[in-house]
Amino acid sequence: MSAMSNYLEVEILDHILRNAAYTPASTVYIGLSTGSFGDDNSGTELSGSGYARQSIAFDAASGGTTDNTSAVDFPTATGSWGSVSHYGLFDASSSGNLLIHGAFSAAKTVGSGDILRIAAGELDITAA
Repeated sequence: MSAMSNYLEVEILDHILRNAAYTPASTVYIGLSTGSFGDDNSGTELSGSGYARQSIAFDAASGGTTDNTSAVDFPTATGSWGSVSHYGLFDASSSGNLLIHGAFSAAKTVGSGDILRIAAGELDITAA
């Protein structure tokens, strides 16, 4: 299950209903967390131990759903990242705005030396 952030909801409403300009990010980045992100971008993204957001691309939406076009490999963890259970999609490689967030179908414990990989087609984003 995925959800739009408050930021993206406002941008879309203003774009559609007020004819206000909205320029989507040229690159979308995926960030990870051991807990949920809130619509208001609350929550704690991973940091340290070799962690960095990664760029991610998506297929054309169909039937209200899309998924990631290709595999996403995070850097090798240089320490424990904990039990990674949630993701956020952002408009920048650091800081920036949270666009969409959700939970993975299963958490993955990432320890030192591990590489977290999201296979192509495994991250489904659905508009409800």
